[in-house]
Order: sequence, then C-alpha cells, then structure tokens
Amino acid sequence: MNPPTIYDVARIAGVSTATVSKVINNTGRISAKTTEKVTRIMEELNFRPNMIASAMKGKSTYQIAFLIPDISNPVYSLYLKHIEERGQERGYNIVLCATDNRSDKEERHVSILKQRRIDGLIIASKFQNEELLAQLVREKFPVVLLAHERPEVEIDSVTVDDYRGGYMAASHLLSLGHAAIGLIGEDSFSSRERIRGYKQAMSEAGIPCDESLIAVGGPSIAEAELAAAKLLDRDDRPGAIFGCNDLLAIGVLQAASKRGIEVPRQLSVIGFDDTPLCTIVSPGLTSVSQPIRELGTEIMDLLIRKIEQAGLPKQRIRMQPGISIRETTARFDG
Repeated sequence: MNPPTIYDVARIAGVSTATVSKVINNTGRISAKTTEKVTRIMEELNFRPNMIASAMKGKSTYQIAFLIPDISNPVYSLYLKHIEERGQERGYNIVLCATDNRSDKEERHVSILKQRRIDGLIIASKFQNEELLAQLVREKFPVVLLAHERPEVEIDSVTVDDYRGGYMAASHLLSLGHAAIGLIGEDSFSSRERIRGYKQAMSEAGIPCDESLIAVGGPSIAEAELAAAKLLDRDDRPGAIFGCNDLLAIGVLQAASKRGIEVPRQLSVIGFDDTPLCTIVSPGLTSVSQPIRELGTEIMDLLIRKIEQAGLPKQRIRMQPGISIRETTARFDG
C-alpha cells in the first residue's frame, strides 16, 4: 500500500493542497476549524510532516509573480489588491516585481522567479523584452497579460476594451461642445488603442484628426507635463485634453496650473483608469473607469486554470469601461 500523500489529505479534507501545506507550515490565514480538520485527517492517515518533501517534490509552490512596469502608478496597487484577494481565496501567494520599463530588469526578475519555481506569471501593461516573452510562450510557461494584448503572440490576456475607453473619453468631451481636443499618450498597446478610439469618435463627429494635437511620450507626470506644455503654449491651444492614464492627465493639470489656465472653465481634462488620484487632486479628475475588481479576479482564475490544466486554448478576455464624471470637464463656452 502506497504511503499517503498531501493530495490524499487535501482530497479527504475537501481543501486545496496549498491549504494543507499552510497548516503543516503554520503559515497563511487558515481558520482554526480548517486547521483542526486537516490535522485530524493527517493523524488518521498517519501522514507525517517528514513526508512533505517527497509529496511536494516537483509540484506546485503556490506562488504567482505579478510584474508591473511602474510602481508609481496607483492603478497597479489597485490591481494587486484584487489579485491578492483572489489568490488568497484560491490558496496562492503573490510576489510583486517592478521592472521600471527596462528589458534587463524583466529578464533578471523572470530568471530569479523561475529559479524559485513560481507556478505562473502575470505581466501588467508592458513588457519590453520581446524575445523573453516568446521564450516563455515556447516553454509553455503559464503566463497571462493584464491590461494589454499582444495580437502577434499566442498568449492569454485579460484587459479592458481600450479602444472603447478612448472612444468614450473623446465622445464625452465632444458632447460638451469641444472640437479642438488634444491627447497625451505613451508608447504602449493600450495607449495606441485608446488613441484609435479617440480618433474614431472625432471622425464620427466630422472633425478631421489633427496629428499635431497628439503627443506620445514617457509615462511619468513630469514627462506628461512637458508634453502638455507644448499643446498649451500654442496660439491655437486645444480647449480639452485627454490623458491616456490618470498620471498623464495630472501632468496636464500641472501644466495648466503653472500657466494660469483655469480647469474646467478654460480647459477640460479627462484621464483613464479612475484611480484614487482622481479624488485627491482638485478639481476632481473626470476619468474613464476600469472594472478593476473583475479584472483582478478574472486574471487569477484564468492563470490558475492554465497552471492546473495544461493545453487549454488561449483566451483574450475584454471587459467594458465606464466613465466617472467629476469637475475637470465642462461645457465649452468659447
């Protein structure tokens, strides 16, 4: 008769192997009732802690890494909150790594994480190292993209409909009577899709696209402020500006403030992501909102399915955005 394994304990107790491991190691948040039940079953099966190494060898570590490009952007802390909540529910711990938009840091993080035998990887918004991403796909390593897509790569993704969000942002400004609408974006798939939606809304309104009103640059508030300054210093400055995320929109607000341009009386501004920053700044920032909780929950469930069931077909899941109207947008009176 084969000795009992951690999987036998989990099956009989009606819990995950991660829960059994946490009971054995006295880690994580496990209720007293569950701890007592698992301990009793281990005793009944004569399963002893010295069997753990052989039972777990080569198996799951119940760790998932979350790679983000920019730790200063609060949208990633929102994602992390709900990813971690879902991970706890499913018995997985989350390891956070910031890449600073650098391909060498991406490679170093992935190398170390693989040495630690993490079970899967969530990559948020950007990944510069194309070859490394292709390698992960070739290796069939469980990886899912969050808040961006790679149409050219056979890889799973969970994102908001960025095209729709850009369309909604421009449509909101158009509904207020604005026609000269500037845009501050960054070099990413999500930003490009938001720009595409913005252009479509402008086209449907019969307004020719003025490429000189579109600035694409770095992701920081300071870089957005510099880009916005060029738009606001024009003789024919736009009456509204769409920042493709909240940090970029705040850069616009700063540039306007330094020039004595009143928001929203003289300039309407809209962001994207609807982070807590929107209610901290004054006036409150109008922003396209994402279903953050649903995105976090869905990506965890998708990745865990990939970890536990090899060979599943690739999925590209898109969720619909909304809009939170605050004080930075108003009817154009010029």
